[in-house]
Amino acid sequence: MTSSASRNGKTASPAAMVLLVAALVLAACAGRPGPGSLLETQADAPGATAHEILIATTRKRDTTRGSLFSGERGGGLDHAVATVSVPPEHKPGAIEWPSIPPGDPAKDFTLRSASYLDDKGFSAELERQLAKRPKGKREVFVFVHGYNTRFPEALYRMTQLKHDSNMPSVPVLFTWASSGDVTGYLYDTNSATIARDSLERTLRALAASSADRINVLAHSMGNWVLTETVRQIRISGKPLPAHKIGLMAMAAPDVDVDVFKAQLRRTGKPERPYVILISRDDRALQASSLLAGGERLGAYGDEEELAKLGAVVVDLTEVKGDDAVNHGKFAQLAQVAPELGQALQSLELQQQSGPTETTLDVVGNTVGNTAKAAVTFPLKILAAPINILSGR
Repeated sequence: MTSSASRNGKTASPAAMVLLVAALVLAACAGRPGPGSLLETQADAPGATAHEILIATTRKRDTTRGSLFSGERGGGLDHAVATVSVPPEHKPGAIEWPSIPPGDPAKDFTLRSASYLDDKGFSAELERQLAKRPKGKREVFVFVHGYNTRFPEALYRMTQLKHDSNMPSVPVLFTWASSGDVTGYLYDTNSATIARDSLERTLRALAASSADRINVLAHSMGNWVLTETVRQIRISGKPLPAHKIGLMAMAAPDVDVDVFKAQLRRTGKPERPYVILISRDDRALQASSLLAGGERLGAYGDEEELAKLGAVVVDLTEVKGDDAVNHGKFAQLAQVAPELGQALQSLELQQQSGPTETTLDVVGNTVGNTAKAAVTFPLKILAAPINILSGR
């Protein structure tokens, strides 16, 4: 919960700022990849799985050995492609970082190859990967990361989401110029704002391809990039093809609630509702509220209001997080993403045919503790208990 002072935009007290710093430090205290962490290795291991990741970015290239992109802002939109290996004993929701690069493919995420691409090269690689899928099922999955994210973290998180979800979509990482520094909140906010045009350009390129459907997942501050991009597309008079737009999921969105409401008032309800993953115990968003002076969408308490604005709200408060500040719960749900997506689609269709009482079981594919997520749908409010595995 945020204080009334925070919601009214007043300056946070010194004590509140201490809590802010403490929460942000907790978010960054886990081991993180340093410079040179992306050393390539051709080593293989039985049972390891390789994933090709397409990359669209506003970061500056970093040609230092073991690097690809830095936290500095580039001159515009750039591209690359990388192949990342996931170890055979991978734990869903986790990233097994190598203690010493390049790592051991039997137990670590490792980088097999990476290369820069120009616009034509990106489009050609996209079409090559789409052609491997049957017509009618050529989907793209775009991931937009959040605040305080270094490039290796974004790349490996994209890989983890792709691997755990086991979805056949072509993975596209949109990575903007986050400093990857806990003290860089304002820098990151400005970098996210700068990235709007590049995300629009990326989405238009994907829509112009042979892809049948484009699904987008944004996390934390990445939702600021997403919602602002959607806003400017909708008011441009040149909308994306509606039949190609699939799931628009917002995980722990670090977006001011009042700003989000204003965006929807300006653009109207989306053709397909946003799916918003919230958690009221998200300490990183509580800290963000103190810093930014407004309640954050990802910790908002009135899901029925959001539903009336045209959103499907998934409340993950009761799901136990794997991170210290409960800001990364979305990563734990990747393994049940196909079932959850089918559940949401099924319930949405049932709503179109009239009110209904629905109870739905969505079971993950690994043994773990069962938690419940409450799902609130637009127009007709359905309390739909969904059993999901936390992956612990």
